Amino acid sequence: MHIVYPAVVSALLFSIGVYGVLARRNTILVLMSVELMLNAVNLNLVAFDVWLRDRLHGGQVLTLFVIVIAAAELGLGLAIVLAVYRNRKTVDIDRLRDLAEQEYVVVAAEPDAQELAGRGPDESDPAGGRSPSTGNGAAGAARPGERASRGSAQ
Repeated sequence: MHIVYPAVVSALLFSIGVYGVLARRNTILVLMSVELMLNAVNLNLVAFDVWLRDRLHGGQVLTLFVIVIAAAELGLGLAIVLAVYRNRKTVDIDRLRDLAEQEYVVVAAEPDAQELAGRGPDESDPAGGRSPSTGNGAAGAARPGERASRGSAQ
């Protein structure tokens, strides 16, 4: 058998796997595409091992290692997918771009007219113009009636 045939089949399998990784939105299909790519590499390893007539059969040994690593990767990947599905009720990759929990950050409030005029905060303010959580005036807390904006913590 000539080496070109398995090399072409392997290249086609690998190309289909790359397309699957880049184009699919379902996490399970992406994992299957990665497995397809690994099997293309295995085909190349065995074909070149036979073609070179290696006495130690290094290509076949490496193929066994790749199969073991692929099985571990698939098991771990499916466990992660199941955990994400339990929390998010979807395995769509586009919806899983932001895996962090949603956080709400308080936006700095605009200064009062008194602060602009150079005077300090009111004496009637029990916190002395400071937010209890930040300790730096109105810069870290929203005023009553204002909404906190949504974003990432800084």
